[in-house]
Amino acid sequence: MTNHHQSTRGEPRVALVTCAELVDLDPDDRLVLDPLTARGIAAEAVVWDDPGADWSSYDLVVLRSPWDYALRRDEFVAWAATVPTLVNPADVVRWNTDKRYLAELSAAGVPTVPTSWVEPGQTWSPPADTGEYVLKPSVSAGSQDTGRYDLSDPEHRELAAAHVRRLSAAGRTTMLQPYLSAVDSEGETALLFLAGPDGLAYSHAIRKGPMLTGPDLGPDGLYKAEEISARTARPEQLAVAEKTLGAVPGGTRQLLYARVDLIPGPDGDPVLVELELTEPSLFIGYADGAPDRLAAAIATHLARRA
Repeated sequence: MTNHHQSTRGEPRVALVTCAELVDLDPDDRLVLDPLTARGIAAEAVVWDDPGADWSSYDLVVLRSPWDYALRRDEFVAWAATVPTLVNPADVVRWNTDKRYLAELSAAGVPTVPTSWVEPGQTWSPPADTGEYVLKPSVSAGSQDTGRYDLSDPEHRELAAAHVRRLSAAGRTTMLQPYLSAVDSEGETALLFLAGPDGLAYSHAIRKGPMLTGPDLGPDGLYKAEEISARTARPEQLAVAEKTLGAVPGGTRQLLYARVDLIPGPDGDPVLVELELTEPSLFIGYADGAPDRLAAAIATHLARRA
């Protein structure tokens, strides 16, 4: 197959990376197609593990919804390393697809949800604390394999232990975090940043309603349904987001996008739940001008590679 590059063709080509379950992209991602066309950029959805895909024929390969990678992370990371025009780039993918990065960000001074880790093969039993906790794998997408447990309930304690055993048997690391009850009223705030001429710039924010109602009882689809609404970010949230982004290895100029997910901690101050740099929903349908800003971010990265 002939390679096409921006230097030899008038119209740059962009692959929007997805998975086999979403061959036509997530509806929110499709909102960027018209703004890209208006800029003279040809974009198409391509499944990340399609053996027939010719990644070298694209001027830019943009990760969007490869949400089936969690059980095949090694394969996904290896694939990312073969795509030199990937954004966000492969080294970021490797770092960000295992949530143990939270320990690094915490060590760098970022306020994060307190997290402990259970490695495969480790013996674990629920702590004596009778509060509520969240258990999830360190490699996951779409809130899959994630459960909420009230450790004052003997049945929940048994289910929590079974959850850890299930993940351990599959060779997966488990994360244990206190459930932050403020999410029940305040929700979770996701702050979206998109590339501009001078690096990442804040674009918009959304509110996610509480999602975890109880123990994890097994697979229920590619991702859990979310209750989303537009939100205005507060100065203290923006400050934590900026501090988080400032701790990203390699800096943020390499990034096309970033999503910083925050929940109020016990004292009401925002704490980091996740830093999404690999395949986050960008919620561009919830903010005026956001589809165009994403298209402009893609054009910015294309210009850097021209």
